[in-house]
Amino acid sequence: MVWLKEANDLFDLFLVDFPDPNSYAVGKLYTRSFYGLLARRLDPEGAIAVQSTSPLFARRSYWIIERTIAAAGLLTRPYHATVPSFGEWGYVLASARTVEPDPARLPRDLKYLTAETLPSLFVFGADMAYLPVPINRLNDQVLVHQYEKEWRKFE
Repeated sequence: MVWLKEANDLFDLFLVDFPDPNSYAVGKLYTRSFYGLLARRLDPEGAIAVQSTSPLFARRSYWIIERTIAAAGLLTRPYHATVPSFGEWGYVLASARTVEPDPARLPRDLKYLTAETLPSLFVFGADMAYLPVPINRLNDQVLVHQYEKEWRKFE
């Protein structure tokens, strides 16, 4: 966060893959304040991709992350994919502009992602669909509490 506050450059892409928000120290990296810092350092044509926990196993936590990114002033495109070592996992694309992944731009030799499967990443079934949730703030880290509550049942 300090580095982002002091940076002057704009970036084309941020790939955010933090540890799970299971403490206040890590939870601050999932706040509107953090995503606001990213937004200020993002080129107007750039994009952000954020690892956002499982929308199946931690549905409310997932949507808190998505809503928090949107609350920082970014347009979001939530998506999910099956990851062999994790199961159903969620991510959020964000940008100052509408992000529409173009299937025609995919490399031809991919094994999992194809022009036919790309649109399905953005479709959420009823058990993962959006829920109204609060946003995560530095002074009110609702995500840490929600994440612990949802994942505790799998311990």
